Parts: sequence; C-alpha cells; structure tokens
Amino acid sequence: MSEVSTKPYLIRAIHEWAVDNGFTPYLAVAVNEHTQVPREFVKAGEIVLNVSPLATNKLRLGNEWIEFEARFGGKAREIMVPIEQVSAIYARENGHGMAFEVLKPLAEIEGDGNEAVQFVLDDEPSAQEPTIPTSAGPRPVEGPSSDSKPMVVVKSDGPDEKNAKKPGSKSKSHLTRVK
Repeated sequence: MSEVSTKPYLIRAIHEWAVDNGFTPYLAVAVNEHTQVPREFVKAGEIVLNVSPLATNKLRLGNEWIEFEARFGGKAREIMVPIEQVSAIYARENGHGMAFEVLKPLAEIEGDGNEAVQFVLDDEPSAQEPTIPTSAGPRPVEGPSSDSKPMVVVKSDGPDEKNAKKPGSKSKSHLTRVK
C-alpha cells in the first residue's frame, strides 16, 4: 500500500484553523482536464475558490479530491478538485496559509487560445540567450533545494517598480494572496 501524501491533511488543518478563527478559507487551484470548475471563472489556468461553510454545500475535503457544491452567478455548480492541483489554501482576510508545488499545464496566453507559453530551465544558458541580470528582475530558478526549511515568499518593492517604498520604511515578509 502506498503512503498517503501529507497535503490533504495540511489542507484540512489550514481550513479548520481559518474557520475556527472566523476567517474565509480560499483555495487556489491550477486547473487541468481533471478539475471540474466553472471554466468561465478560470484565469491564466487558475481559479480561486471560497471554501467557507457559508459559501459551500456538502464540502468534503478528502485525501484525493475536494468536492462541494457552490453558486457561481446564481447557478448551483458541483465542484471537484484533485488534491494534486491545489496550489494554496489561505485566509482571505490576512493571507496566512500554505502554498504547495503544483505541476501546471502550459498556460494559455492572450490571442486566439491556441498559443501556449512554456518555460524551460537549463543548467547553462546557451550562446544565443541573454543572461538574466542578478541585481533586479527575474532570477534563474535552480532545481529542488536539499534544504528542508520552508520557502519564504517575499514581495519585492525594489526601486524599479511603479510604487517604490519610501526610504526607511520596513517591508513585511509573509505569504501573499494568490489571484
């Protein structure tokens, strides 16, 4: 018998914590062909679902699927999300929660819907590719870390951004909402 992932247990724990503290639990989902959600609300291959007791009916947080009924635009819909497609669960009010690694399909981009974007990570940049500067902007992503510490998500407020912070102001480090 194969070992069950810890992910569904962590999702249930964060959900319970949010509800017990009067917060609204939100579930961020990477949509694929197995995910049953209203496609008209999917943006960039993702959807964020309110999974609070007031917004759902017959909520079941199982080990392989999250299932419930919810209203979208006044119409009741049955929602089925595979656990492996959940990218985060967090409280709407403060953004506290947990993010998970999800293998996402190629995301559609603007156009006629037939285009797709794929990011390929190489160990060494090729001679034709420009190297990415290390001071600002995106940085190359390395493979999985051997470090067992949890990843920290930090919002960057560098000088190259539109709303740069004033000198001397402190920045906060926390899990931000997935939109």
